[in-house]
Amino acid sequence: MTKNNLLYRVGTINDVGQLQDLGIIAYGQFKNTLTPDNWQIFNGNLLDKQKFIDILNIAKCFVCLDNNKIVGVAYIIPSGNPTDLFKAEWSYIRMVGVNPKYGGQGIAKTLTQMCIDFAKQSNEKTIALHTSEFMDAARHIYESIGFKILKEIPPLFGKKYWLYTLDLNE
Repeated sequence: MTKNNLLYRVGTINDVGQLQDLGIIAYGQFKNTLTPDNWQIFNGNLLDKQKFIDILNIAKCFVCLDNNKIVGVAYIIPSGNPTDLFKAEWSYIRMVGVNPKYGGQGIAKTLTQMCIDFAKQSNEKTIALHTSEFMDAARHIYESIGFKILKEIPPLFGKKYWLYTLDLNE
């Protein structure tokens, strides 16, 4: 899929290096929002290549490219992969990230919609995600698409977080 001269496609294990690099760039913008200790934990997750391999092994990954360089990503994890936050019967979106140089071009919204479309095609009933008070742009995108706050969850990295859901049967 092409939009605004950007190419959208499914990400694969062959992309793991670029996905990790993008994660570091996309989430690096929050370094000064977190305390140094919390940033060290947050960034440590981004520096762990195995975490990217692990998510690619269970998720469908969608990427946005500009001249063969990944500038945006979103992962949708199918139902049957519960966590402390996400119920077994839910699919859920994780780690939507866009290179800040590409902000405002609709990349995150397009990738999120691709996740929703994939979930619908896979007969998922509910998509969940979580996001934080310091991710204003993300919250705006999710709410504009129809995600609703289910509840506030315990703070992560010293910040407020909310659990959102989208009912795909509506």
